[in-house]
Amino acid sequence: MSANPPQQKPLPFVYQFAAGAVAGVSEILIMYPLDVVKTRVQLQKGAPVPGQDYYNGMFDCLRKIVKNEGPSRLYRGITAPILMEAPKRATKFAANDSWGSFYRGLFGVDKQTQSLAVLTGATAGATESFVVVPFELVKIRLQDRASAGKYNGMLDVVKKIVAAEGPLALYNGLESTLWRHILWNSGYFGCIFQVRAQLPAAEPGNKAQQTRNDLIAGTVGGTMGTILNTPMDVVKSRIQNTDKIPGQVPKYNWAWPAVGTVMKEEGFSALYKGFMPKVLRLGPGGGILLVVFTGMMDFFRKMREEA
Repeated sequence: MSANPPQQKPLPFVYQFAAGAVAGVSEILIMYPLDVVKTRVQLQKGAPVPGQDYYNGMFDCLRKIVKNEGPSRLYRGITAPILMEAPKRATKFAANDSWGSFYRGLFGVDKQTQSLAVLTGATAGATESFVVVPFELVKIRLQDRASAGKYNGMLDVVKKIVAAEGPLALYNGLESTLWRHILWNSGYFGCIFQVRAQLPAAEPGNKAQQTRNDLIAGTVGGTMGTILNTPMDVVKSRIQNTDKIPGQVPKYNWAWPAVGTVMKEEGFSALYKGFMPKVLRLGPGGGILLVVFTGMMDFFRKMREEA
């Protein structure tokens, strides 16, 4: 399902890129502290250790970070995601449109269907994951409290990882990131297609109705994507926060075996660690993304018509 209304032709890639960039940066500036909280909770393993903070849920984690480390810590590591947002969101929406056209041609259908919306979203998610892995790795290392003293910002993380583990280490967690993005995007774009079909169509030119529909569809899509992909997000955080030591097989290495390890050692509920801050971010965040993206595409379309 294209992020654009079905009756409108997609704009050229440069406009997709710009709209995706603005949408992504808007979402991350608003919702990023919840991502820090999510990562802290996901990386937490085992029982409380005396002298170390232990987080009993989202609000407890927020309170302890602000109290013990200062409010600015809630934005630590934001440089990498902001730099990532332009290519990431542009890739998400542009790939979704391009793969949608490809699959409609491949299967000989004129209009998008529910199953094609899911397939298109999954393929767009796989495409997007290749762009985001190095940025995600840097972000995870900066968000983890145990790593806070090791690095002096984003470039220092990159330099130290490459020096210690080699350049390919920047793609640690690629497989789990692939699964994470395949599951999220298939749920997100699949739900957008279905929810838009159920909602009353916006009257032509009625921006309030269009915004309402996009906010509802994007929020439902973001929530469903989060339910589907949180276990993969948990193991991805563990994989990317593990230093590679020559001669040793990491405890968390491949996605599905890591899911089994977490379930065996910590129980099924551990696969949904950080779910509340994640769904509070990516549910409404998915709505913000779709509203801003659609608004920017309408702006560009009008600008081209007036030129």
